[in-house]
Amino acid sequence: MEKLKIYLICMLMVASLDLSAQNEMTYAEKLGWPKGSKVVIFHVDDAGMSYSSNRGTIRSIEEGVATSASIMMPCSWAASFGKYVLQNPTVDAGLHLTLTSEWKDYRWPPLNGISHSPGLVDHEGCMWHSVEEVVKHASPDIVETEIRAQIERALKMGLKPTHLDSHMGTLFAHGPFLERYMKVGIEYGIPVMFPGGNNTLITQCLLAPTIKALKKKGKYKEGMKLPAPAILKKAPAIGKMLWEAGLPVLDDVHNISGDWKPETTPVSPEAWGQYKAQQWIKTLDIMQPGVAMLIVHSSDITDEFQHISASGGSRYADMLSMLDPDLKAYIQKNNIVLTTWRELMERRQKVK
Repeated sequence: MEKLKIYLICMLMVASLDLSAQNEMTYAEKLGWPKGSKVVIFHVDDAGMSYSSNRGTIRSIEEGVATSASIMMPCSWAASFGKYVLQNPTVDAGLHLTLTSEWKDYRWPPLNGISHSPGLVDHEGCMWHSVEEVVKHASPDIVETEIRAQIERALKMGLKPTHLDSHMGTLFAHGPFLERYMKVGIEYGIPVMFPGGNNTLITQCLLAPTIKALKKKGKYKEGMKLPAPAILKKAPAIGKMLWEAGLPVLDDVHNISGDWKPETTPVSPEAWGQYKAQQWIKTLDIMQPGVAMLIVHSSDITDEFQHISASGGSRYADMLSMLDPDLKAYIQKNNIVLTTWRELMERRQKVK
């Protein structure tokens, strides 16, 4: 109850804060890293979605630079990945809170049950294909009930989620959903993925579709300034609220590695993976000091994955980029600090 009181107080604080205010210190500095440090969580989404996803996640962590992952609890292979985490307790594993079921034939229902989830299920009894459909049909109460059910399943399995994040960004697509996401994280004392700092990389990611459209029309010029995404205007205030509630906060997020592909075709899996690794090096170059979460969707592709999604090539390349020796060497040479959500929370608990 005390955490809920803190939440309510902090939500009132958000309403009165100057939303354009920036933190004088990075969250990395607040968490105890030296000024100027680039602190990175290479994070694998979609663990538990499939066997291929599990294998890709495990290889990215055990053989590569990935330091964290999150599990899709409604999916068929979540229990298998949960067992892996229990057998390897140093693995940093959170929950990829899932409110959509996007594929054509491989689909899943809500954990809270079809009959208890009005507005969250389609005519097949599965969660909606798109974020827009969830926003249109599902109430915040139903969304909160479902994300609680996913957390409770993880706890029942014996897992201790290191963080929460959002599959397909659904919880960031609607203000009332975002409020419930933060409320639940604060109540359980589980860090929630939220970029409340400089937001250099996520701004770039959010503007990428606009730039692509302008280029297609021949209207884009290199270096031209575009208005900052409206969704980020409240980010500093929300980040401050989460920090005041006792949770760690990110300075930045990157989430569009799935769009990276060489222009030359056809491309071998190895060349695609090397290309993505070079893109990560460029991303780390432009990253501002602070703590950032860089997201991949790794899969070690099996024949069955083609029946789930056409994204297998990109996901395999994501995994190969995590294993790439040039990326590993760059991280070491440039003193990039690799961290986990578990370490972020441990550091946050030591800060008064």
